Amino acid sequence: NPETFWTTTGMFPQEFIICFHKHVKIEKLVIQSYLVRTLRIEKTTSKEPFDFELWVEKGVYVASTVLRMNLVHTEGQLQNEEIVARDGYATFLRFIIVSAFDHFASVHSISAEGLAVSNIS
Repeated sequence: NPETFWTTTGMFPQEFIICFHKHVKIEKLVIQSYLVRTLRIEKTTSKEPFDFELWVEKGVYVASTVLRMNLVHTEGQLQNEEIVARDGYATFLRFIIVSAFDHFASVHSISAEGLAVSNIS
């Protein structure tokens, strides 16, 4: 529903989990958000939402071999982040907003493209 969104409560990190009800292979994610600075996406193929592993991290992070990146701050407009996935097998995705450009941030839509691989047994 384009009229609704999920918002943080002012402290970070904040997280939410999406359940697919099937094992899926995600090929692309499109995320519309507002004021998100650093976003981490974790995935699991478990029947329940545990044993998550890091899948995608977008934002400011520093490591000796990692390039420094930022989500784009778009004043007054939604951020549109497209992630082409690799190894996107999952039953649950956990989205963690690590930091934001303000005290509050929001996620307006998440679209996942891919294939249902099998039922959860």
